[in-house]
Amino acid sequence: MSNHLSDRITNMSTSATLAMAAKARELRNAGKDIIGLSLGEPDFNIPDFIKDAAKQAIDDNYSSYSPVDGYADLKQAIANKFKRDNNLTYGLNQIVVSTGAKQSLANIAMCMLNK
Repeated sequence: MSNHLSDRITNMSTSATLAMAAKARELRNAGKDIIGLSLGEPDFNIPDFIKDAAKQAIDDNYSSYSPVDGYADLKQAIANKFKRDNNLTYGLNQIVVSTGAKQSLANIAMCMLNK
């Protein structure tokens, strides 16, 4: 089978984050008590109310790209949570919902750094 992939891809190394996660799994499987801090994944099962909300979103046809900074109703729920639990007040223009920390950090760097 011939290789039709670019040199850039065939020479790409494993993500450090994924390598750390694999090592944590390996150590866990060997019986070690490991706290993995590499991936932003919860170490608990998804609560039923979140599963139900996801299923409802599918039924409600939430099937297109979300706004870049997140849905306004989600941002409002986040603002409400901060006010209720932490007595902090934020406007919707101060809250961004992203797909993860790496994306947010990359976006910040692209906005703030020239080189």
